[in-house]
Amino acid sequence: MHHPPLHRCKSYIKFPKPEARAAALPWNVPNLCAAYNWPAQRAGGGVIAIVELGGGWVMPDIDAYFQSLGQPTPSITDVSVDGTQNSPNQSGSAGDADVEVALDIEVAAASYFAATGKAATIRMYWSQDIAAAVKMATADGCDVCSISWGADEAIWGTTAAEQMESTATAATSSGMIVFAAAGDNDSSDGGPTPANVDVPSSCPHVVGCGGTNKTASTETVWNDNPGQTNGEGTGGGYSTIFPVQAFQVGAPPAPAGSTAGKGRMVPDVTGDADPQTGYYIFVHGASTVVGGTSAVAPLYAGLFAALGTKLGFVTPKLWQNQGAFNDITVGSNGFYSAGPGPDPCSGLGSPIGIRLAALF
Repeated sequence: MHHPPLHRCKSYIKFPKPEARAAALPWNVPNLCAAYNWPAQRAGGGVIAIVELGGGWVMPDIDAYFQSLGQPTPSITDVSVDGTQNSPNQSGSAGDADVEVALDIEVAAASYFAATGKAATIRMYWSQDIAAAVKMATADGCDVCSISWGADEAIWGTTAAEQMESTATAATSSGMIVFAAAGDNDSSDGGPTPANVDVPSSCPHVVGCGGTNKTASTETVWNDNPGQTNGEGTGGGYSTIFPVQAFQVGAPPAPAGSTAGKGRMVPDVTGDADPQTGYYIFVHGASTVVGGTSAVAPLYAGLFAALGTKLGFVTPKLWQNQGAFNDITVGSNGFYSAGPGPDPCSGLGSPIGIRLAALF
């Protein structure tokens, strides 16, 4: 196997710290979608693929979540790519992958419902290898794919990262949009230097999804450990594997003289991810709050599944229409700082749903 083993790819989900600032409040997905000006009554029809490397889900949790929102339960189909199965942890420990799975399903489907008024159709791809899952979702004709797992480029290595990009290129050619979390460990991505980016989000044919702290009135770069390059905060930076991409119109060049990457900028887009302004989900029989860039990929996946089918490689159009995003100008992820226009903390910014809908 050329890809990093399962235990070296991690899910990008974080829990709020107990000493959280009192002013920061979590979001119900419908309220967050409203704050991001989601469209309504879209025709929808896009089938959502979700890649999972572990954990599982149970119907009582999913039913309880959607009943709490007054929404229909989505249609969920489990697909085993390589023998990996939906394997929920009945003991319900806080850090297990079931939380990732619940977050992915619940955010994607609630985001889709907000834009359509309809129940989402979700296919869960259980695999030990991200690329193999994306390949199968492509073959099955899914319209969007959400990936909340990854690892820094140094762990993947050039060969496996290029294979992942080849798989993503084929996926977008077939009409499937691929979204991936940009990581939750600030600019280091948990890697060997202060500046690393995350695969699959650094693949040019994947829409890299970074994170913000979003309140009712402000939105800044997510970083719960200011001044650190390896804390809890959004991933972002420049690839050491993939070159600068011509479609990233207006992306600032990598800083001169740094030992960091000089290639493709990550992320492309961003959205609420700070666990202090996190997402209410339902897992292990109870409501809880989580954050992480794990939430951002399914948030966008639900929206784009509502906007149409077989939209494919949407990234160039996003970069050509920067007015469809809220520009994030305040904050840092350690090595990089946000500023006016695109930047390696927040990409183009957070979604303005009705403007994105107008593009597709």
